Amino acid sequence: MANFDLLMPKMGESVAEATIIKWLKNEGDKIAIDEPVLEIATDKVDSEVPSPFEGILIKRNFAEGEVVQVGAIIAQIGKEGATPAAPQPVSAPTVAANNSAPAPATVVSANGNSVAEKISSNENRFYSPLVRNIATQEGISQAELDTIPGTGKEGRVTKTDILNYIPNRNKTAAPTTVQPTISAQPVAAPVVISPPKTEPVKPALPVGPNDEIIEMDRMRKIIAENMVASKRTSPHVTSFVEADVTNLVMWRDKVKKEFEKREKEKLTFTPLFIEAIVKAIKDFPMINISVDGTNIIKRGDINIGMATALPSGNLIVPVIKKADQLNLLGLTKSVNDLANRARLGKLTPDELSGGTYTISNVGSFGNVMGTPIIPQPQVAIMAVGAVRKKPAVIETPFGDTIGIRHMMFLSHSYDHRVVDGSLGGQFVRRVADYLEQFDVNREI
Repeated sequence: MANFDLLMPKMGESVAEATIIKWLKNEGDKIAIDEPVLEIATDKVDSEVPSPFEGILIKRNFAEGEVVQVGAIIAQIGKEGATPAAPQPVSAPTVAANNSAPAPATVVSANGNSVAEKISSNENRFYSPLVRNIATQEGISQAELDTIPGTGKEGRVTKTDILNYIPNRNKTAAPTTVQPTISAQPVAAPVVISPPKTEPVKPALPVGPNDEIIEMDRMRKIIAENMVASKRTSPHVTSFVEADVTNLVMWRDKVKKEFEKREKEKLTFTPLFIEAIVKAIKDFPMINISVDGTNIIKRGDINIGMATALPSGNLIVPVIKKADQLNLLGLTKSVNDLANRARLGKLTPDELSGGTYTISNVGSFGNVMGTPIIPQPQVAIMAVGAVRKKPAVIETPFGDTIGIRHMMFLSHSYDHRVVDGSLGGQFVRRVADYLEQFDVNREI
């Protein structure tokens, strides 16, 4: 019986490759249908790859730690006693060429002849087949490619990095090759000149005898990289508003038991906050945008990311797609489902991508306010603080009085490149207005 090819699965439109973290099966092990064979990781989520076949693991085509393209044959599975089939080569993605496409990167040999330079990965950097192909097509040499800053895992150069670099290479990068010139006089052999690499100087960090060194796990490294990249990309500004949410609190206290009994779902504050944010985005659609160079992309869908703390202490942001098309029950079900599966590590890459605006409930940790960092490529994020009872001035037809009210702070961080203080401030004020004007007689 023919062997079966186990392929690297497609994990979302924006995911083209994954890293093999751990093989769960060795060559020769028996595998049942839907039994996990290996663990993989993308820049968004870790997951297991189950086998659609029953049989014996005949061959593993990649080692742990290798980056594998989606669709590549990662293993072969056959019946007991089957012999390994010759692995089929996986063609690398190619970049369409036309008659005006630049020649491959070249270096000049000692005799003055130009020869094509092979772009390859090295011990310090991995280059995917797609990146290598683009470099060859665009005439980028190995030395020049090594200088391009990478935003991928462990500093790898992604397709976006190299495509963003190409239009500005003649403005910012020194030539990496010297073409031979025609001269009647003998000249010395040209040499390849690389731009000098500048490494940031890191101060020495003393470690005491009672200190413990803890290496970041993979997710924490990604979080750290994303947070630093966001601060470098977006000039952050934060506006604050204090909201009187007494009506909302009273309504939830009144209906939550009946709601849970009828819908088998707990009614938390989060879907109520998201509902108000969605309404405000409809009023101020220029909050629901992204920046692409000098262009602004106005998003047609309202996809709300909700920052969720994991048991490990790390943070993950699942996304409620088309939140503007969901009623309160739909938002509640989505919030509870995504939060539960996030803590169990059961989210898919698609459920962690595509967000256009994000909410972070810092009040769940007892914090009254926060200054959250914008998740790129979004331009704004809101932190909602803890709801606390406070004395407040109450305006009545008979004059002002003091009463006990449920108050909370809303913190709105936004990208000052495209969101000015007027828009950022009006938006958070509008969210507070919707929360304060909540109908205590609302039916569910």
